[in-house]
Amino acid sequence: MTVAEVKAGLEFKPGLEGVPVTLSSISYVDGKKGILEYRGIPIEDLAAKSTFLETAYLLIWGQLPTTEELTAFEHEIRYHRRIKYRIRDMMKCFPESGHPMDALQASAAALGLFYSRRALDDPAYIRAAAVRLLAKIPTMVAAFQLMRKGNDPVQPRDDLDYSANFLYMLTEQVPDPLAARVFDICLTLHAEHTLNASTFSARVTASTLTDPYAVVASAVGTLAGPLHGGANEEVLEMIEQIGSVENVRGYIDDCIARKSKIMGFGHRVYKVKDPRAIILQNLAEELFAKFGRDDYYDIAVELEKVVEEKLSHKGIYANVDFYSGLVYRKLGIPSDLFTPIFAISRVAGWLAHWKEQLAENRIYRPTQIYTGNRNAVYIPKEERESPTDFADVN
Repeated sequence: MTVAEVKAGLEFKPGLEGVPVTLSSISYVDGKKGILEYRGIPIEDLAAKSTFLETAYLLIWGQLPTTEELTAFEHEIRYHRRIKYRIRDMMKCFPESGHPMDALQASAAALGLFYSRRALDDPAYIRAAAVRLLAKIPTMVAAFQLMRKGNDPVQPRDDLDYSANFLYMLTEQVPDPLAARVFDICLTLHAEHTLNASTFSARVTASTLTDPYAVVASAVGTLAGPLHGGANEEVLEMIEQIGSVENVRGYIDDCIARKSKIMGFGHRVYKVKDPRAIILQNLAEELFAKFGRDDYYDIAVELEKVVEEKLSHKGIYANVDFYSGLVYRKLGIPSDLFTPIFAISRVAGWLAHWKEQLAENRIYRPTQIYTGNRNAVYIPKEERESPTDFADVN
């Protein structure tokens, strides 16, 4: 496709913004009304009444499980939490300075070496792959966190539920019940959000009919970018930079004057406050009420107040990243694990889209608009002018 063809009637949308590329029944978002639903169920109801594993089952298989189905699913997850010792040994060789998202992407891809059978038309294979990924991704995240400090990983505990077990594997201490419940709700809130960048990456990869471990690894790599999954880390960095409640207004005024992004605010879809941010704010208040309030939370409250005062007319409100970082920090989770935790949760959504893509698959093959030369002349190398010097590459 050339520019001339575009002018003839084809429209170019940078980033495919607003361009439908698939039909999906997994989740629904209304950004003007602040609505998010998983399989038609409002996120508020799932956060209040469900668990992450029940929500994952809903997303992947399309309906809430019966008591027997959920019990069996939870049992399978518990059974598959442990990872192969060769994967653990591989992770020990990762550089201590490496980012946990890079370690997670490599580890997720490595799972495919151990479960290489690719029977994409077999429901039993699909279920087994979904169970393994949901069960093992948290174990790998926790293992790398401990191993990069020179410690052996903590083995999962079968008597703890999904969220409590992950927090236990990070610290080898059984978490407070409120902390475990809040973390489980956080996972539910992040589990799915229509066709965002990482989910689109997952569907494109899935459309080639590769294995689900490659699908998840590609999605993890996409999520690692600061424009997608890394924003909650940057929210805490921003709060540290501001330093005190008194500095908030001046910081925001400076950002507005420089037209720089304020981390944790604004969303491509939502033009009102992100419904997940509303739930997370309430969770943060519960945590701070029980475990003590600090300057971070006070700065965050003032930040949201000033941003709404100055930018709400532009549809800029707090998004899910703004409060999630505060919650994870209060739970004692290092900031560079925030995005891997996002991945632990979003695996449920990626798997749902993988399964949906397989049902009526067609490989993604978008077109492009060519803007380069045509019919260019080949110049023999001895007649070519020297190019601009390149910088030295170490």
